[in-house]
Amino acid sequence: MATYTAPLRDLRFVYEELFDAEEITALEAYRDATPDLVSAIYEEGAKLCQNELFPLNRSGDEEGCHFENGNVRTPEGFRSAYAAYVDGGWGGLNCAPEFGGQGMPHSVNIALEEMLCSANLSFSTYPGLTRGVYRALRVFGSEAIKQLYLPRLVSGKWSGTMCLTEPHCGTDLGLLRTRAEPTKQDNYRITGTKIFITAGEHDLTENIVHLVLARLPDSPKGIKGISLFLVPKFMPNEQGEPGVRNSVTCASIEHKMGIKASATCVMNLQEATGWLVGQPHRGMQAMFTMMNDARLGVGMQGLGIAEIAYQAAGAYAKERLQGRSITGTKQPDKPADPLIVHPDIRRILLTMRSFTEGARALTCWVARNLDFRDKAETEEARQAADDFVQVMTPIVKAFLTDYGFEVTNMGLQVHGGHGYIRETGVEQYVRDARITQIYEGANGIQALDLVGRKMPAHTGRYLRSFFHPVQRWIEEQSTNTELQPFVLSISKAFGRLQLATGHIAQAGLRNPDEGGAAASEYLRLFGLVALGYLWARMAQISIEKQGGDDNAFYAAKIVTARFFMERVLPQTGSLFAAIMSGSSTMMEFPDETF
Repeated sequence: MATYTAPLRDLRFVYEELFDAEEITALEAYRDATPDLVSAIYEEGAKLCQNELFPLNRSGDEEGCHFENGNVRTPEGFRSAYAAYVDGGWGGLNCAPEFGGQGMPHSVNIALEEMLCSANLSFSTYPGLTRGVYRALRVFGSEAIKQLYLPRLVSGKWSGTMCLTEPHCGTDLGLLRTRAEPTKQDNYRITGTKIFITAGEHDLTENIVHLVLARLPDSPKGIKGISLFLVPKFMPNEQGEPGVRNSVTCASIEHKMGIKASATCVMNLQEATGWLVGQPHRGMQAMFTMMNDARLGVGMQGLGIAEIAYQAAGAYAKERLQGRSITGTKQPDKPADPLIVHPDIRRILLTMRSFTEGARALTCWVARNLDFRDKAETEEARQAADDFVQVMTPIVKAFLTDYGFEVTNMGLQVHGGHGYIRETGVEQYVRDARITQIYEGANGIQALDLVGRKMPAHTGRYLRSFFHPVQRWIEEQSTNTELQPFVLSISKAFGRLQLATGHIAQAGLRNPDEGGAAASEYLRLFGLVALGYLWARMAQISIEKQGGDDNAFYAAKIVTARFFMERVLPQTGSLFAAIMSGSSTMMEFPDETF
């Protein structure tokens, strides 16, 4: 029977050992986030995910959501599980205390996000976008909007959505047609249709707060003419409780490949009442605040689903008897040896493990910089942290979801035919993982963002936030004989990344297609180097701590780090070759021949 066990030891290793927890508690806002408190939060979050959410994962997939007369009913058990989530205060874990939150760091909340995604990816989508709505309103909402909406979003009584996509436009939002007409009541009447709206309608909360992109009558054409509006499902009354139903309705829900327990809705707005968020025609600025949070959240989905796929594959490989070891029988008392004895199975499992543990370190690194971005004492420190978040956001979103999908497929492969059928549950992980590469900006768009926006920004300032610490570590450890296998591997891969960066920057100036053609390989190269750097650091720490009570944990870290350096990081060589080959083979191919 499938199970999920939260990786608490590894979460603590990343938060307390790989990174300095005291740097977080040194921030005045997070002085209470001691390792002991953080560990307790992890343990309670694990109980929720293991005991309440994971048991609903398969049943929710099989039942799906129900659409009846404009209403959506979530699968059996989801309402009680959501009530447990709300009662535990999990929705406000890293929200501001002034609005009812607990004020914990992003680097603590990121662990909860991973556990939620591992346990039940569909469930995680309902509270997931609410965090983004909270942040967008906190930054751009008026004081009246903040006081009315934020406490209810933080408590989990109300939830939020992001309404961007329309039937005729997805990524190219400059084409959107939803319109907003001003009224004499200082609000707007909004009309249009939005599609692919996650959690647009459901029965988990008493109200749903939609953030909707629309055009004002005098808006300029294109993306610069878009404004952002708050459109509640129910209009709040004088007491701040849900009152009259607004004219925003669910027309249908999609029948999907995966995340079937997550309601993906077509939303119709017919002169729905809404309020402007931020400045007119500046909606994309506000929406990007939410989208960037959502993109980091989708990256966590890639990691979370990879972790549960790895756990399932590892357990199956140790219990499934199949053939004999090619070096001689390992368990003569049994009719066959378990799958785990076979080299190729071990290759798959270590590839899965090296990704999940490396990705966990990467997401914590980014989350720590979110903490510094928001709470550091100096403007210089806040800017440096934001630079890092800016460049790493497309990498976290695209690299973690691309690799996460590959890992779920590897997990299915370990199960063989039993993975392809429904009984083991691992085929669901493959189906659920696939959407993560598409929504919140398809991964090809993330690669273009990295190459076209983040790379040249401020004459390379964003890139330096990553390049400089990696270069500094390599130089500092250049004489550390015990670490040389790791230093040499990451140094070689980092050199390729530096050369590829220079090549794309120069070639892209001559011909923009050069950057576009290399973008996806460049993003993957960047992601592999980031994980390689973190694995080198994790190996360093583990080598230093060998011989203690937790020796098995550190020994496994060292071996996994070696595997990543020897069997995964060399992929940077082929990626570098592809990047340097240029764009001619793909761009000169005749259109009519496709």
